[in-house]
Amino acid sequence: MRATLIVLDSVGVGAMPDAAEWGDAGADTLGHVAQAVGGLELPHLQRLGLGNIHEILGVPPVDQPAAGFGKAAIFSAGKDTISGHWEMAGVPVTEPFKTFPDGFPPIIIDTFCKMIGRGVLGNKAASGTVIIEELGPEHIATGEPIVYTSSDSVFQIAAHEDVVDVDTLYDWCEDAFRVVTQWGVARVIARPFVGEPGAFVRTGNRQDFAVRPPDRTLVDMLRAAGWQTTGVGKVKSIFGDRGFSDSVKASGNADITRAVLDQLDVQHKGLIFANLVDFDMLFGHRRNPQGYAEALMEFDRRVPLLMERMGRRDLLLFTADHGCDPTHPGTDHTREYVPILAWHRDGNGRAIGTRSTMADIGASIADWFELDERPAVGTSFLRQL
Repeated sequence: MRATLIVLDSVGVGAMPDAAEWGDAGADTLGHVAQAVGGLELPHLQRLGLGNIHEILGVPPVDQPAAGFGKAAIFSAGKDTISGHWEMAGVPVTEPFKTFPDGFPPIIIDTFCKMIGRGVLGNKAASGTVIIEELGPEHIATGEPIVYTSSDSVFQIAAHEDVVDVDTLYDWCEDAFRVVTQWGVARVIARPFVGEPGAFVRTGNRQDFAVRPPDRTLVDMLRAAGWQTTGVGKVKSIFGDRGFSDSVKASGNADITRAVLDQLDVQHKGLIFANLVDFDMLFGHRRNPQGYAEALMEFDRRVPLLMERMGRRDLLLFTADHGCDPTHPGTDHTREYVPILAWHRDGNGRAIGTRSTMADIGASIADWFELDERPAVGTSFLRQL
């Protein structure tokens, strides 16, 4: 018995009712991507019922969807990776993490600089690709790392791999983590890059350092019940490295999808939990709807391979953690509903409606495994499938 949960990072399906309070009125990641490119071709996700969830140019609804289909609201006080993943695992974030849109205060920066023995560049909210182009040459000349943030609760450190080796960068991130978590920051991210001025490229050696959930998650409960729990890509780090019996290192949609397929070949029980980061990192934040569309269509071509590996006691779910509309002003995430497609071989492809929280995903997986201990938040939709 297995459940495979794949998060299409940032693939939102329309603005939440409170989106205007977050500066996201009218956001619609999937709908606007489709419009921007004159329509999407997603035949496999369409067959599962994606077009029955939301109006998507080129992906009309089907009469008999193969999967249970619906969408979920973000209950958490946020629109970020951590709150999204924690919520779908049964632990919504009710108090927002601290953000520093104007940069971090001197007490944080000065403490960090003393720990690493040098100064920093930047210390502002910025696009990661833009700031390394802006400050990369100075970083190479001085050896000082580039520190930046966003609308999320995150302290990001960028460094050229020929200037600061990756292990040292990770050490610096651990130093920063000890400092910024005292100020309510949820995550530190290492952002190594390579290349020459004007042509810098971020590498796959990104590493996330995140706080741990305040309560036990679905992942903790599965592991305590004796099930194998595998995080693919950055998922394990999102939970502060807690709850997972195994972790598979992979970066980029193609590599992560391949890793999931490989894991399905060798793991015959438990949870496989993956995040496909490229939608968000490469195309959402960079406001590139064409690239976003191509990534969606490329993933759709891999869906049959995932379905082929499912046995009669296997559950396959696709969802998202928030939106990141590449046609929306700015470069940040957008507060949107997330899609839910839940498929197993004996399912009937029914509507599961609009769920009040992503925690219903975790509740349904707990139901699938018939756990005695279950998340306190969330209502299972398993019997609707």
